[in-house]
Amino acid sequence: MYFNRNFNNCVYQLPKLFPSKNSTNLVILTSGKGDSKDFSVLISNLLPCYDTLGKTQVFPLYYYEENKDVQQGLFETDDTSEVSASGKYIRRDGVSYYILEKAKQQYKATNITKEDIFYYVYGFLHSPEYRETFANDLKKMLPRLPLVEDVKDFWAFSKTGRQLAEIHLNYESVPPYEGVKVEGEDSKFFKVEKMRFPKKDQKDIIYFNSQITISNIPKEAYEYVVNGKSAIEWIMERYQITTHKESQITNDPNDWAEEVGNPRYILDLLLSIINVSMQTRDLIGKLPKMKFE
Repeated sequence: MYFNRNFNNCVYQLPKLFPSKNSTNLVILTSGKGDSKDFSVLISNLLPCYDTLGKTQVFPLYYYEENKDVQQGLFETDDTSEVSASGKYIRRDGVSYYILEKAKQQYKATNITKEDIFYYVYGFLHSPEYRETFANDLKKMLPRLPLVEDVKDFWAFSKTGRQLAEIHLNYESVPPYEGVKVEGEDSKFFKVEKMRFPKKDQKDIIYFNSQITISNIPKEAYEYVVNGKSAIEWIMERYQITTHKESQITNDPNDWAEEVGNPRYILDLLLSIINVSMQTRDLIGKLPKMKFE
């Protein structure tokens, strides 16, 4: 996307999160108030769209302020800020000092950082018990998260949140899931028109194209759902050739594979997402079990 006020009608507060193309940040995305689908959460290191998840709300690791006095900013004394390499922006922490101090006092742990709390949030938002208990509330208001009582549970959520973020941000580099079979690779024909299942309720097999078939896909892989649909089915839906009815403009995902010089990019992506889905399911299964009164 070309992010510029001349082309984008509504940019909201995104310029504070990604003020330049070289700005680095992590943002937790959640579905917002009034979304009809079940609650979703995702992490991104790229500029998100309002429709990434339904009515997307963004919670950043950092936010940026314009440095109006570069010389003064270079000697910034606030330990929660950092001046960007260009000196044009001052980076602030999205996690408040208040919650950091509260966590340190509650857990009697001075080694907790704001980044630990950020990943705690990402882990906690994946808690099945939390999402089931407050399913109706999460459609009407922004998530409200407690600090768990046991410090061991805090670290479990934080460390699992960090692991989830790692595979969700680097999904393209995740290797294929062991056990999934691919037939027809020798054909070297990797172009896709529309991936499909043999039958609507048979999802252990995906016909990638006329030459390649993916089989032995665990049914559990479809349990990882984002924005109302499994991650696998999002790939199948988005990576197909479509033609816009009014403009007659054709969108061909194979063009991207050619542009990056990897004809099997879409196949590799689908195989990676199957593994991402399985790893996500396994990590969520290890989260502490929560009880809410």
